[in-house]
Amino acid sequence: MRLDLAYDGTHFAGWATQPRLRTVQGVLEDALATVLRTGPLGLPRPRLTVAGRTDAGVHARGQVAHVDVPRELWEVLPGRSDREPGVALADRLAGVLPPDVVVHRTAEAPAGFDARFSAMHRRYVYRVADRPALRDPLRRDWVLWHRRPLDVEAMHRALQPLVGLHDFAAFCKPREGATTIRELTRLSWERPDEGPDAGLAVATVQADAFCHSMVRALVGMSLAVGEGRRDADAPAQVLAGRSRSAAAGVVAARGLVLEHVAYPEDDELAARAERVRARRDPDEVDAG
Repeated sequence: MRLDLAYDGTHFAGWATQPRLRTVQGVLEDALATVLRTGPLGLPRPRLTVAGRTDAGVHARGQVAHVDVPRELWEVLPGRSDREPGVALADRLAGVLPPDVVVHRTAEAPAGFDARFSAMHRRYVYRVADRPALRDPLRRDWVLWHRRPLDVEAMHRALQPLVGLHDFAAFCKPREGATTIRELTRLSWERPDEGPDAGLAVATVQADAFCHSMVRALVGMSLAVGEGRRDADAPAQVLAGRSRSAAAGVVAARGLVLEHVAYPEDDELAARAERVRARRDPDEVDAG
């Protein structure tokens, strides 16, 4: 079963289940166990696989996960109504989930679908208010308040050499046995003229996958360039040097949102997952 969901990461210790900590995975699996009544039926606790295991404080609008549900449970979900099982499950989850997690849609997943390994790319957006007039207290958990004005055009130009297939070791927290090679397909900075983000410095970062804290490290380097603390060629030099100590640091999680996860056509899902599994360590972290 595929789930499309969103959450406010402010009060979560990240996606992945951790003992005695509130996590998105833990809350969702508890809700699924309640709705599906797996405990009273003697069935295993539902176990979710997610497209991107976000860090503590990172938000998501376009997160995707999958979970195995026995066919007999799936078919009885509508009860006596004429609703589809997916609609019935989404409605029931809405009744037990806390307000900072919303499951927009549940549906039977196509054959071969894997929320993590079938994904073509993940797209994150990071928002920065670099002037007092842009600070909206109603969005304080979603937008970084930055004290110094930023040169958005300089930030955009300086980060373009990082687009492509590279070893991003300098921008990732190390994890033993995991690769830091990623294909970054977009890293853009802009200042929108209209819409809810008007006036903000907005980064869009898209890649096949991300290693731990990679997006926030890239944003940290961008801010250093935008303030004039680092030269325009610093991002490329740091990337080539592969030394994390040379990077500019990791920014706060609250400005980061997982906006979208893209998948191939249904008949290509299984092949995509097989190819990705073959070259990726299964314990790697896809996080911002």
